[in-house]
Parts: sequence; C-alpha cells; structure tokens
Amino acid sequence: LGGILLSSSRHYKTKPTHGIGRYKHLVKAQEPKKKKGKVELRPINLGTDYEYGVLNIHLTAYDMALAESYAQYVHNLCNHLSLKVEESYAMPTKTMEVLRLQDQGRKMLLDSVLSIHERVVQISGLSATFAEIFLEIIQSNLPEGVRLSVKE
Repeated sequence: LGGILLSSSRHYKTKPTHGIGRYKHLVKAQEPKKKKGKVELRPINLGTDYEYGVLNIHLTAYDMALAESYAQYVHNLCNHLSLKVEESYAMPTKTMEVLRLQDQGRKMLLDSVLSIHERVVQISGLSATFAEIFLEIIQSNLPEGVRLSVKE
C-alpha cells in the first residue's frame, strides 16, 4: 500500500497554492511620483515713484475668527477697488504661556496660554495718491483686538 501512494504522480505540476492571494492584477498601476521641481522665484516688484510695489498687510489678533474675517474683508475690499491681490495666506500660530508667581514660594503657576494668529494679504498696483485713502478705509474699519501693519 505504501508503494502505491508514493508512486502516484500528481496530475498538476505546480504547487497547489499557486496563484492564491495574488491581487496585483486587481490594483491599477500607479503613476510614478513626480519629482519636485525647483520653486520659481518671482521678480520683486519695487514699484515706481507713483505706484507702490508689493505691499504686505499683516493682521495680528488673539482671536482666529476675527483675524480671518478681517483678512477676508481686506481681500474683498481690494477686489472691489481693483487692487491686485498677489497672495493671501496665514502665518503659523504662535503660542505664549503666561506664568504667575505664587503668593508664597518660588513656584510659577501657568496662568493662561495666549495664541497669536497672523494673516498676510499681499497687494500690488496701489498708486501713491490712492494709498492714503485705502489705508484710512482699512484703519477706520479695523476691529478692536486686531493689530494692523503695512510693510513694503
């Protein structure tokens, strides 16, 4: 009996588990990842005697919703006044911890954590004569708690 089992040949040549668990034919071939190219450097627009170059309007606030909504207001105002908005972006949030000295002892207690949110709106094409009016409009509508600075 043992000789019969050993001498019988299999009716298939490959392994019995051949092909089980293969799924590569089901998955679509992925495109090779594109290499990141060099970042294009835009030339800095210095402006002329009658027109400013690129102006950065920095808006800083402790309340994120306030900074975001006022940046949106400035962006919409620039669009309404036909000023070109180059870019509008958010700077990383900065956090500051306020420590308080205990009444007795040398140990410092964490009193509060302040988060500072900053938004930047870059504009170009602002004429020197209209700049005064534009800045006055922005300052008159500046909400309380938002700090405004304009840099060239």
